[in-house]
Amino acid sequence: MSIMFTHADSEGSQAAATFVQSELFARTFREGMALVEETAGYLDGEGRDVSKRLPRESALAYAGASMRLTTQLMQIASWLLVLRAVREGEMGLGEASDKKYRITPSEASKVSFSDEGLPERLVALIDSAQQLYDRIARLDDELFSARPQSDEKNDAAAQQRALFRAFGNRK
Repeated sequence: MSIMFTHADSEGSQAAATFVQSELFARTFREGMALVEETAGYLDGEGRDVSKRLPRESALAYAGASMRLTTQLMQIASWLLVLRAVREGEMGLGEASDKKYRITPSEASKVSFSDEGLPERLVALIDSAQQLYDRIARLDDELFSARPQSDEKNDAAAQQRALFRAFGNRK
């Protein structure tokens, strides 16, 4: 398999190439897809029945929460599928590092629903999805964020150069 690196941070690219081949990625993939499947089963079955019996205000909260949960899980699944495509050689790492595939923490995704009369099972799925989303966002940041790498070491000579640049040839 050939992996092409077009991302500016080759150290991060190497980390991403290693990650997609790791057991950690395989476990994360299985966990994410299992959560997507479990949530879909709940929302299409038991959750649908439960939501019909909720009071109007709770039913509206349920609808909003389930839409946000579904959106969040679609983002998780998309990220995992892109990295699986890299793992299987169907997509280059350079393409996978494109901004359109990034996942970032979102304040909207951190809304608490437990006080809105939502079913415990839905709240548990929301919590599980949020934890996984946060973990994937951290992984995405570590693997794909371009961080400027300093060519200079932070040793005494580097500090002297910095002082010289700051103060010049003052006597």
